[in-house]
Amino acid sequence: MKELYRQLGIRPEVYAYGEKVLAGLRPRFDAIDATAEYNQAKVLAAFQKNRVDASCFAATTGYGYNDVGREKLEQVYADVFHTEAALVRPQITCGTHALTVALSANLLPGDELLSPVGLPYDTLQEVIGLRPSPCSLAEYGVTYRQVDLKSDGTFDYDAIRAAIGPKTKLITIQRSKGYATRPTFSVEQIGELIAFCKSVKSDVICMVDNCYGEFVEREEPSDVGADMVVGSLIKNPGGGLAPIGGYICGTKTCVDRCAYRLSAPGLGQEVGANLGLMSALFQGFFLAPTVTAGALKGAVFAANLYEPLGFPCVPNAAEDRHDIIQAVELGSREAMVAFCKGIQCAAPVDSYVTPEPWAMPGYDDDVIMAAGAFVQGSSIELSADGPIREPYAIYFQGGLTWYHAKTGILMSLEKMVEAGLAVLPAAL
Repeated sequence: MKELYRQLGIRPEVYAYGEKVLAGLRPRFDAIDATAEYNQAKVLAAFQKNRVDASCFAATTGYGYNDVGREKLEQVYADVFHTEAALVRPQITCGTHALTVALSANLLPGDELLSPVGLPYDTLQEVIGLRPSPCSLAEYGVTYRQVDLKSDGTFDYDAIRAAIGPKTKLITIQRSKGYATRPTFSVEQIGELIAFCKSVKSDVICMVDNCYGEFVEREEPSDVGADMVVGSLIKNPGGGLAPIGGYICGTKTCVDRCAYRLSAPGLGQEVGANLGLMSALFQGFFLAPTVTAGALKGAVFAANLYEPLGFPCVPNAAEDRHDIIQAVELGSREAMVAFCKGIQCAAPVDSYVTPEPWAMPGYDDDVIMAAGAFVQGSSIELSADGPIREPYAIYFQGGLTWYHAKTGILMSLEKMVEAGLAVLPAAL
């Protein structure tokens, strides 16, 4: 194995350090596998309950009327997430699009949107109108209020109570950290926050941005009171096979409105051809618990590899995990570039490409992204990215297999060592 890794460009000292780190991670990996087994059984039960068969994989075109596969896929999602309804469509282009559909469908002019977890992810800021953009919620008369987290990353319940008012219609909770070095929230924490918000205003809609969190735990936010959970199929639930798509699971009232917003009033879920993607969407969802487990092992490995070398990690090496993202504070632009070069070099696609920071749509700062994916932008595949700003944190995620995630992390360290930006322990 050492020779194989050497042929891939990883020096023996980096490999040996990685093996030393791995020796202490077996109990953590066993716990991840136990969760994957539980979630795999949950998904299998939903497939069997809904009598999925080969007819579900047939392609539909045009209006997509009478699409049995589409209907069963949405019922499978609803059963796995324990919700009344689900909208799962390739016509939803990404996670930001899914969130936009959910928000714009359930907020009317004069309503207020509240984020009790601080500033939302960069791309959602234009959707809300925090950065001016055509067709933002602000343009349509939806107001926005925000409550920042406390300095220790916990919810400021007193401030949240004060912020919820007569116009507060929808509360958006971002589960993952986004491009911030704050903790990711556990399902239990999200449940406590939802219960508190509904105790203040019982009819408020609680929506959870579930991106990167699906199948990391045995429960989902919809199990603890969320009216909607929203995500992307090119992250965890697509299992690396879904080429596009998003999902919204929740109450029938909320999901019906989302369907009307995605297509048109009066049409809703009755239209939307699957274009021959059903097999990939079904199989990807079936594989998702195992693929997510591999990515999660990669995140744990990354923290335990980098933290002893003096790089702060969020979560840290010992903390429980609630999503697949590992933030590593590298301290400089040069280190971010070196790390991403390593991830790119480990990719099965475009491994020869050198990632460079650039001005991406939807972001204020230049962003560097490393990804050699079979599906463009797929965050469940091996990737790393981050905005070029202090504390110069890189956000690593994915890996369709644990072994590929391991290779990527080792290669990132190789490039850091090569550039003189990381020093291995003297004794290995």
